[in-house]
Amino acid sequence: MSTKKSEGSQAALVRIAVADISSELAFECELSPADIKKAVAQALADNSPLTLTDIRGHEIVVPAARIGYVEIGQPTERRVGFGAL
Repeated sequence: MSTKKSEGSQAALVRIAVADISSELAFECELSPADIKKAVAQALADNSPLTLTDIRGHEIVVPAARIGYVEIGQPTERRVGFGAL
């Protein structure tokens, strides 16, 4: 029995800064980083809300005019034990 996630189901970590809000939105999204970039670019070009869905099925909607920045990356694997640095 394996507890590791398969490489194909790797989610992207997304952080969105919203103007005039001190904290950022951080969530994991099942879309590829390229698809997320495309969705952000389209929302900014059309001045329409950016809509993404996290891995739990929650929908995140941010008005394009309020987006400060979007950071897209891979979530880090949690390490357990004394040797984990």
